[in-house]
Amino acid sequence: MTVDSGSAQRIGIVGLGYVGLPLGLAFAKAGNTVLGFDTDPAKIEALGKGVSYIHHIPSADIAEAVQAGGLSATCDFSRASEPDSIVICVPTPLTVNRVPDLTYVEKTAHAIAPHVRRGQLIVLESTTYPGTTEEVMLPILEKGSGLKAGVDFHLAYSPEREDPGNPNSKLRIIPKVVGGLTPKCRELAERMYTTVVERVVPVSSCRAAEATKLLENIFRAVNIALVNELKVVYKAMDIDVWEVIEAAKTKPFGFMAFYPGPGLGGHCIPIDPFYLTWKALEYGQHTRLIELAGEINGAMPSYVVSRVGDALNDSGKSIRGSRILVLGLAYKPNVDDDRESPTYEIMHELEAKGAKVDYNDPYVPQIRPGRSNHEVAGRHSRPISAEYDALLLCTQHDEYRDFDFAALGVPLVDARNHARKKPARYYQA
Repeated sequence: MTVDSGSAQRIGIVGLGYVGLPLGLAFAKAGNTVLGFDTDPAKIEALGKGVSYIHHIPSADIAEAVQAGGLSATCDFSRASEPDSIVICVPTPLTVNRVPDLTYVEKTAHAIAPHVRRGQLIVLESTTYPGTTEEVMLPILEKGSGLKAGVDFHLAYSPEREDPGNPNSKLRIIPKVVGGLTPKCRELAERMYTTVVERVVPVSSCRAAEATKLLENIFRAVNIALVNELKVVYKAMDIDVWEVIEAAKTKPFGFMAFYPGPGLGGHCIPIDPFYLTWKALEYGQHTRLIELAGEINGAMPSYVVSRVGDALNDSGKSIRGSRILVLGLAYKPNVDDDRESPTYEIMHELEAKGAKVDYNDPYVPQIRPGRSNHEVAGRHSRPISAEYDALLLCTQHDEYRDFDFAALGVPLVDARNHARKKPARYYQA
């Protein structure tokens, strides 16, 4: 079968994480046969048993797809010749020097290249800088396969728009931007995605599609930086920034509400803007607003730590020697995704100042090893109790909204303006 045969397809998904797994389930539910690829044997084993390893994806959905024969998974990349289309959903982090790290993309391209066959469609979904599909993916695939992109096989880019944990964010109703190396490449990618989304938005090239994703995330990063800066300024003026935002968003035009927090988290907003910053230098351009936004957002963990210091100081204590419970490791509410969470930076700063720090998170019972949390990996979630000198709310999980912090009598520093039952000593951060 070829990708343009018009019937149900065999779809390969490389990277079975927060983006790839729900996409694979959607393709399977639409009647396609999905073969997932991942380098983590634990994920392959879990999927084979119909078990989910992502909190907001029910095991029942996976079990149903596996039992129906619509979903299977493997670590064997030599099977990359089997699918009609391969969608790549692997991480694109930054190095410590804020340089794009395309290691996962490049390794994936090298792994599948010898097995690419004529008529196959390869689509990159990983967020990256404009030019990656053509400048990085294409030469690796052509060299490894001996085939010509746009002639012998098809190449496209379609940015992921996954919003984990948001019940109103359904893959089918989120428009899918698609750009192809050639018009035929784009047409085949559109046809594939039409089976799982209601609307496909074609753009002129892979580069335009790559740039679209960066614009979306830069827009968010810059506006979050704005309200984070105003949070600090308005605090000095004794003005509640949350009250101001709620009032401003009653304007029915020309305003979109963004909210301050303890810093940026997740795999997109803290990282993606700097992909453009790096690429722009190649063209002699400087992204000053993006870099300033990064500075402001990057300073928020330290600001939160200073507010913890204020709370302790009001109790006649210092950070050094104090016991602090941090509430929420996940970077967003009601999910188990703790990638790039600002809570880790806050914990690090508090411990560097001599505090004894525990954490509570109903979605992260144990800290898994990751790029930004090596020194705390393995720790377990602790119960919320009065034995701490201060509590610090970093993630707005539903479980914290109506928790009776007032009954504990422990100072609460709230970086999300989330708690309803506030203690007498309550501090916004």
